Amino acid sequence: MSETYQEEIKKCCRQLRLSASLAERAQTTSGDSNQEFLYNLLRDEVMYRRKQRISKLINAAAFPRPYHFSQFRDGEVDFQGECTIQSLQSLEFREHGLNIIMYGGTGTGKTMLSICIGIRLCEEGIPVKFYRTAALINQLSEHKRSGTLSKFLKKLNKAEVLILDEFGYVPYDRMGSQLLFDYLSEIHEKKQVILNTNLEFSRWVNVLYDEQMTAALIGRLTHHCHLILFPGGNNRLRESSLNEAYHEIAARNRTEEKDHD
Repeated sequence: MSETYQEEIKKCCRQLRLSASLAERAQTTSGDSNQEFLYNLLRDEVMYRRKQRISKLINAAAFPRPYHFSQFRDGEVDFQGECTIQSLQSLEFREHGLNIIMYGGTGTGKTMLSICIGIRLCEEGIPVKFYRTAALINQLSEHKRSGTLSKFLKKLNKAEVLILDEFGYVPYDRMGSQLLFDYLSEIHEKKQVILNTNLEFSRWVNVLYDEQMTAALIGRLTHHCHLILFPGGNNRLRESSLNEAYHEIAARNRTEEKDHD
């Protein structure tokens, strides 16, 4: 391909909003007919755009490090109800509008599994945002004080799934806690939340301060959710208030489904 043609193809690509690299790939793409050549070239363009889209989504999600399901070992994880590692990989929770709450001690794999799910979502073209909960609460407070909260929430709303890591590790700013509650209430049943915590429900008030707000937040997050336990060798977690709460939630949901039938 002459340099003149290559430059002209690049100009056409820009006008058609195709990647400039299409001109380079045209030199190495082959086909037994003009139609096959064009198909192969356009197919490669589709694959290139998909890879670029996934890369942008992963970067925008701000995961602390990349993890994939092939790296995750689920032998020490208690999946409750119909939740399985396979259903998480296939993103069934998205189809049913379910939140995910992961409960267990530090270093048991909650963050890793949530990132595995997050990257899988990105691979399907679904925008995700990952935050350590304290960092998000601090940002909400700072934007509120500076008068830029609406702009920040508009950016946050681009994510269809919000991952909150390390919930309850430290007490939170009171204003920030209220702002987080307000936001989670706003997106209730519109977006999915994946929340990782080492605190039983009964202790959430210790970091959120307000009993009514805490009860309301738990109610919204658990209205439709999967609970995943990470005992990490500690059987006490299997018998915790979260496990009891899950069975209450499951029973309530079954009752609601029967009422709708």
